[in-house]
Amino acid sequence: MNNTPRTAPSSALPATFVAIDFETADRGSDSACAVALVRVEGLEIVRREFCLLRPPRPTFEFSYLHGITWAAVADKPTFGEAWPALSRILEGADALVAHNAPFDRGVLLACCRAARIPPTPLPFKCTVQLARSTWGIFPTKLPNVCAYLGIPLRHHDPVSDAEACARIMIEARRGRPPNKLDARRARGLT
Repeated sequence: MNNTPRTAPSSALPATFVAIDFETADRGSDSACAVALVRVEGLEIVRREFCLLRPPRPTFEFSYLHGITWAAVADKPTFGEAWPALSRILEGADALVAHNAPFDRGVLLACCRAARIPPTPLPFKCTVQLARSTWGIFPTKLPNVCAYLGIPLRHHDPVSDAEACARIMIEARRGRPPNKLDARRARGLT
C-alpha cells in the first residue's frame, strides 16, 4: 500500500467556502464565546466576520487558551441574536471549512439547537483530514499545519485560526505539492 501523500485535485475542493472557527467558554458545545468566519471565492479571501458571544453560562474554563472572559462578553449578543446577521456570509458558499471540523460543526449545531435556529445545510470540510491526505502532515494540529505551509498564526485567536484554515484550503486548491523541508519544520525538527 502506498502512503505517499498526494495533492488533492482542486476540482474536488470547494471554490467558494467559508472557514469558521469557534472558541468556547466551557466543555458544553453550546458555550460559544466567539466566532470568526472568513469567506473565500476562488483563491481570494473576500470577507471576514468576527463576533464575541455571550454564552449561556458565565463559567469560563478555557480563558487560559483564548483570553476571553465573562467580563468581556457579558454585554455581547447571544449566538441566537448574532447568528442571523453573521450567517449572511454563507450565502452562495459551497461548504463550511474548519480545522477539526467535528468540533466546530458540533458547536454550530449545539448553538443552533439551543437558539432554536435551523442549522445551515452546508457540508463541512475538514482541513485536518485535508492536510493528512494532501501533504502527509503528522501531527496535524493547526500550528503544525501552519508551520508546514508557512501560514502566520496566533493560535486560539478565532480570526487568525479561521483565516489560517482558509489559507490551508487555498493552498490545497492551488495544488501545492508535499515538501520534505516543510514536513520537518511542522514537526519542529528545523
